[in-house]
Amino acid sequence: MPLQLRSAVLFAAAFMVMHQTAHAQLVPNLGGQRSGISSFQFLKIGADARGAAMGEAVIAVTNDVSALYWNPAGLTNTVSDQVVFSHTEWVVDLQHEFVGMSYSLGGNDFVGLSFISLHTDPMQVTTEYRPTGTGNYFSYSDIAVGATYARKMTDQFSFGVTARYVRETIAELHADAVMIDIGTYYYMGIGSSRFSVVVSNFGDNVSPAGSVANGAGVTVTTFQDFSPPTMFKLGFAFEPLQDELNRLTASIQLNHPNDNAENIRLGAEYEYDKMFFLRAGVKRTIGESVFGRSTSSAEDLSFGGGVRIPLGITIANVDYAFTNFNELGSVHRISVMVNY
Repeated sequence: MPLQLRSAVLFAAAFMVMHQTAHAQLVPNLGGQRSGISSFQFLKIGADARGAAMGEAVIAVTNDVSALYWNPAGLTNTVSDQVVFSHTEWVVDLQHEFVGMSYSLGGNDFVGLSFISLHTDPMQVTTEYRPTGTGNYFSYSDIAVGATYARKMTDQFSFGVTARYVRETIAELHADAVMIDIGTYYYMGIGSSRFSVVVSNFGDNVSPAGSVANGAGVTVTTFQDFSPPTMFKLGFAFEPLQDELNRLTASIQLNHPNDNAENIRLGAEYEYDKMFFLRAGVKRTIGESVFGRSTSSAEDLSFGGGVRIPLGITIANVDYAFTNFNELGSVHRISVMVNY
């Protein structure tokens, strides 16, 4: 049996297993009940345009500096040192930024630094008695600074870990935490098929610090604590088509978040002449058909493209992604990645 056919059979098997697993649920379906129980929700926003366009089904695909966000073990697949700048026009006038830099230590060791920011313009303070504003303003911002180390343990298996400091600020209140991402990347030895497991945003519960006056004018200084948005991910990918000019990558991913129902993500990327790219992805929540329109997912479809531009002494990748939100409109991302 040809290697590509074997990979296709594996992909079909992975799809059936993940699809049935999502319907069966690794734990009982508590999506609605668990919603809203975790903090630092901005950490769940996809970092770059390539990954977003593929429906974020990329933990077994990532082979560039974006691995700093998706799967730290994927950093071992980079062919050169890289830096990426990504900007997202998020919903309700929020701005999301991601900056990452990777560096090879030589041999099998790789390191990287990343920065994530979610922010908005100052907003008016409103109360039930002054719904048009009190004349005062407050700000909202999130930041995360991460350091990543990855190592290629063998020709087939890689391991990576990211330690990330996170801070969320809303008016006079702020919350701080340290979280860990752990990722693996395994080439299965059948064609280009590979398998990944990632645990992201693992850490202790956090509660806000600071003080605020409630509606009765009483100053409050103690608050409820919340868990981080920890997520367990399984991913599989392979190339059903690959020759000198064309490459098609297919991927499937099962996500198990601690604050919502499990979901399946499917992604595809077509590459022509190592210069032009087309991408698409879908997301489906447990219980939904993979095909057709999503009725419960906040975001369901995504697509985008990119171009690789030789610049003499370096190469730049410019990528764009569009994500459809069923109730909140659409989200646009643009990323620029440069080799150095």
